[in-house]
Amino acid sequence: MGRRNETNRLEHKKKTDQKKKREQKAEKLRKNKLKEIIKMNNASNEAQTE
Repeated sequence: MGRRNETNRLEHKKKTDQKKKREQKAEKLRKNKLKEIIKMNNASNEAQTE
């Protein structure tokens, strides 16, 4: 094992954690945008049926 094994492991963990957070944030934003689009479509469909 290398002398800096612990530091390398921690740095790698930090990078992977940041990547996971970025992916989760992007997924959350995408879902929120889809919800808004669906809400707008539902509102326009209700207005057309009346």
